[in-house]
Amino acid sequence: MPAVVIVGAQWGDEGKGKATDLLGSRIDYVVKFNGGNNAGHTVVVGDEKYALHLLPSGILTDGVVPVIGNGVVIDLEVLFFELEALSARGVDVSRLLVSANAHVITQYHRTLDRVTERFLGKRQIGTTGRGIGPSYADKINRVGIRIQDLFDEGILRQKVEGALEQKNHLLVKVYNRRAIAADEVVDDLLSYAERLRPMVADTSLVLNKALDDGKTVLFEGGQATMLDVDHGTYPFVTSSSATSGGAATGSGVAPNRLDGIIGITKAYTTRVGSGPFPTELHDEWGELLRSKGFEFGTTTGRPRRTGWYDALITRYATRINGITDLVLTKLDVLSGLETIPVCVAYDVDGQRFDEIPVSQSDFHHATPIYENFPGWSEDISGARDFGDLPANAKSYVLELEAMSGTRISAIGVGPDREAIVVRHDLLEH
Repeated sequence: MPAVVIVGAQWGDEGKGKATDLLGSRIDYVVKFNGGNNAGHTVVVGDEKYALHLLPSGILTDGVVPVIGNGVVIDLEVLFFELEALSARGVDVSRLLVSANAHVITQYHRTLDRVTERFLGKRQIGTTGRGIGPSYADKINRVGIRIQDLFDEGILRQKVEGALEQKNHLLVKVYNRRAIAADEVVDDLLSYAERLRPMVADTSLVLNKALDDGKTVLFEGGQATMLDVDHGTYPFVTSSSATSGGAATGSGVAPNRLDGIIGITKAYTTRVGSGPFPTELHDEWGELLRSKGFEFGTTTGRPRRTGWYDALITRYATRINGITDLVLTKLDVLSGLETIPVCVAYDVDGQRFDEIPVSQSDFHHATPIYENFPGWSEDISGARDFGDLPANAKSYVLELEAMSGTRISAIGVGPDREAIVVRHDLLEH
């Protein structure tokens, strides 16, 4: 059976949980391979709404083994808060596996994240302030704390003291904050060790054995292509690899074992945080998309920036990730519009670009060239077959498909889990 990756094809919040739900009962393992508790998944199950930040949304599916891979940075307080909250609502969380090599977010990472962002003033990145970036920076600088370090107090203490030696100078002398005591950090981390111990595993080995045994493994990306540290709108990006390549490095499963790459894209575009956004709307249309699509961050509650569909971004994401299938979400939000603009190219200082310009400066100055498509007034939330959609809605989907470079295999037509139109099986390639 296949290994399938789900990635966001825009700036995140595309509705990746919708694709996970669609595969639901056919998945054996679901893996989070990047990011931390900066990404939020809202999952609706019947009358219940779940907001997950760190756990993969597949944890809500019976019988699935959820895995937090080595590419994730983990805030242990958040991890146990989410597990306890799910347990209290009757969700079985006992199968969770956590990579021994995943990095830990500590108190000093959270503190540094907040104070450095504040000091940037107008140049703020739009971080969530949860310590994700500083934890990844420590990982790259080789002074990070890993999950396995919690089970050796001597090693843990050495690492924390070593990290704080430099960071306290920064906190006290540059940012005018109090120094953080090593004991405070060590005691906090050790308080989680015994609860964590049964969950910790060599997850790369577990996942590879599962694939050998014919199991289906789903890799669930956090954030999205345009927030990837290498391929996104740098520096307004996350600190991890949010593309399909990150699924291999963030899990220890080799690229040649990945069978399908599912990209998730909204029928329009949104973004949270700072940075360029060519199709952004600052008018009543932007407000309409925000209110109708309920575009507020799952993690932060911040209103999302909204804009029309950008075909260049989807085409770029298809290329970077090797997307085999697209899931188009929130098509229902566009119901009632007479015409729907789609960005088909950019104008940068009088020059036309049919692909995303490599220069960040050009991208920042890009103005969209739109093509208008006829809208529809019908309520489409009850559609379950492509033939059920109004003619103009079908035409809109097919036009987006032609521009994207890959097939649109499923279409979200409402917030409920079952509100989806399936055109192609996501596990058949």
